[in-house]
Amino acid sequence: MHITLPSGETVRPGKLLCIGRNYAAHVREMGDVADLPAEPVVFLKPSTALLPSGGTVALPRQSADVHHELELVAVIGTGGRHIAEADALGHVAAYALGLDLTARDLQARAKANKGPWSVAKGFDTFAPLGPLTPAEQVGDPQALTITLTINGEVRQQGTTDHMIFPVARLVSYLSSVFTLEPGDLIYTGTPEGVGPLHDGDRLEATGTGLEPLVVTVQAA
Repeated sequence: MHITLPSGETVRPGKLLCIGRNYAAHVREMGDVADLPAEPVVFLKPSTALLPSGGTVALPRQSADVHHELELVAVIGTGGRHIAEADALGHVAAYALGLDLTARDLQARAKANKGPWSVAKGFDTFAPLGPLTPAEQVGDPQALTITLTINGEVRQQGTTDHMIFPVARLVSYLSSVFTLEPGDLIYTGTPEGVGPLHDGDRLEATGTGLEPLVVTVQAA
């Protein structure tokens, strides 16, 4: 999947950088009794997991418990390394709504075995991405309300000011580990309310000043 940045440049995202445990209420609903993270919890998805709005999520045969996780996505426009937090938002070209889909049963098995989450997070279609909205139109990324409805019922709703690590901090931190490149996507974590998906579900994500993301669900 390719995306077109506000500059007009069309790129294939090289990295999907995903943040776990970035809303305290979600940490609690997952039953995580550990302290809140002192630094961002980072995992990656392959670019083949991307799915544009209007697409169909494919529930894999390997999992019986795929969950939705609504997220704000920051889209890198200007790359860099060791970006100062004060300069970080200047490297974000656009924002979008996204879904970090998770095979929860496979993730639980991986956690029990102290293994990575790549399989649970990385299936094709497991990273739906909505249309991009230029950053200057969005304004403050920490002042947005994001909402997910499934079949017309609100399932998740949160405000980005509840992020443990705000977008600027995430861009700065990630750039200290990975060289950020134009088109890289940062899935910034999910608020509470995650839950299972079923064959035939219709998901619609909306957010303050953002274009909606709509996908349907189909069993393999």
